Amino acid sequence: MSGAPGSVPPTLGVILAGGLSRRMGGGDKPLLRLGEKTLLERVAERLGPQCSAGLILNANGDAGRFRAFTGFVVADSVPDAPGPLAGVLAALDFCASHHPDVTYVASVAGDTPFLPHDLVARLHAARARDGVAMAVAASGGQLHFVNGLWAVSLRHDLRTALVERGLRRVGMWIARHNASEAAWETDPVDPFLNLNTPEDVFAAERLLADEARPGIQ
Repeated sequence: MSGAPGSVPPTLGVILAGGLSRRMGGGDKPLLRLGEKTLLERVAERLGPQCSAGLILNANGDAGRFRAFTGFVVADSVPDAPGPLAGVLAALDFCASHHPDVTYVASVAGDTPFLPHDLVARLHAARARDGVAMAVAASGGQLHFVNGLWAVSLRHDLRTALVERGLRRVGMWIARHNASEAAWETDPVDPFLNLNTPEDVFAAERLLADEARPGIQ
């Protein structure tokens, strides 16, 4: 399967930006600049072409600070910032309300500027291969739980898990649904490299500056 939107089921993309970014000193991590663009711009450029139903951004607080983002900004519907599962739920609910014919949402972290261009296609392939409702990305022997594909039909189960059972860990929820995995190589760069600290940003800038490394730009 290629990464072109027409080759996969219609999918809505969501960039998760609801975290508190404590290790980066607070603030909105996706608005940090990496080279000439913000992290949000880089993530959107990677994910957008793969999602035929468009992109939304999950973020809490004043949506005006993301005015440069052209899609909808959708806040958590579960209070107290319970983590990325709340962002996934917000996206599933938004998709059900605004795109009733779309049955899948692809989520990514807002601080992963090197996302693979075939992310959505390969997640769909893994899900279809195993006949399950979700798939998550992996690289270097590690699962990247928030970079995943979720059936919109899961939203009721997820809300129950968040609100009634107080579940917060993504891994615990997906374990209940036998999520499929799609794995990527980490050479020349881990496509799911996320930027948690200022040192990570400096390292990513060095990667961008090294034009000789294929597959980064």
